[in-house]
Parts: sequence; C-alpha cells; structure tokens
Amino acid sequence: MTRHALLANRFTVDEEHDFGGSGPRAKGDTASQLAGEDLDPYSQDELTERLELLRQEIDRVEAHRDKAAAHRNAADALFGKK
Repeated sequence: MTRHALLANRFTVDEEHDFGGSGPRAKGDTASQLAGEDLDPYSQDELTERLELLRQEIDRVEAHRDKAAAHRNAADALFGKK
C-alpha cells in the first residue's frame, strides 16, 4: 500500500470504532499520531497530497463542530441553558 493510500485510510470512517461523544479522546488518536510522524521519508508530491487530505479533514471536522454547536444552541433555546 502506498503512503498516500495509508494516509487516506486514516481519514475514512471506520465503523468498528465509535468515537461519538464518549469523553475525551485518547492521546494516541490518529491526529496525535500524525502530528508526531517523521515527514523526512515523504517526497514533495506526497507532502502536497498529505496537505490536501489534511485540509479536507479540517473542513470535515469544522463542519461537524458547527453542526454540533447549532444542535446544542437549539436544545438550549428549547430547554434552557444548564
């Protein structure tokens, strides 16, 4: 499997893992692993691909955060803030 495929697989939805709001993520989560990964073995093209995948993931996470905030705000408006 190529580095690109390995990186892309890290950003696919894995139905075996349910991370939905069950508390803080472990420090060994994928984002932490990526942050500490040695980038020296990657070519410039691979780094460019990696950046694009990371930008897509950032967009996905921001959209999810915004959706969650809107849901929370609607609940607060309906039931009152705790």
